[in-house]
Amino acid sequence: MDKDLLLKTIAEKGYDVAFGVKKTFATYDIVGKGPGWVGIISSAVGIFALIYDPLSAKVPSAILLIAGIASLYLSFYRAEEYENAANKLLHQYNKLKSLYRSVQSGQDTTAAKIEFDTIDVEYYSTTIGRQVFLSGWYAHYKLFAETQIDWMDEQLHFTWKDKVPLSAQITIVVLAIAIIVGVGWWIAQANFCR
Repeated sequence: MDKDLLLKTIAEKGYDVAFGVKKTFATYDIVGKGPGWVGIISSAVGIFALIYDPLSAKVPSAILLIAGIASLYLSFYRAEEYENAANKLLHQYNKLKSLYRSVQSGQDTTAAKIEFDTIDVEYYSTTIGRQVFLSGWYAHYKLFAETQIDWMDEQLHFTWKDKVPLSAQITIVVLAIAIIVGVGWWIAQANFCR
């Protein structure tokens, strides 16, 4: 494998591993902090419901009940398993970054390819496939807003399409259309009632 192709391959794997790190840490964050936040918010709403009657209505109560059930769902994830996997993935990411810089500096491509293959095998034995809902969106934010990715961008040339998940793009478009239609309907109703 020639140097340019190896650099691109390392950068592509670096992206996969970096996204895996961020997604696994995102799951760890959500699983570890989510139930606590649900508990705090539920308690606050419950206290304010004592003095503000609309909060004790059926809709806020149903929302809190759904949030409580969601926090039970999160309890099935073992946070420490995700933390351990994310730390191992982070180590692999750092090895890939170092390998990339070594190849750029003239390391023998045959030896570098062997090292790359070892990291690749470690990656597949470390990664966790089952991640919590919305961890992908959070991972995109953590990767592109909080991580130094210049070394991968040299090869992969990220655009805004890479930085915003497709499902988030679709959600934004659907919400924008719903808001426009809703505002249009509201204006039509207001004019009709005059």
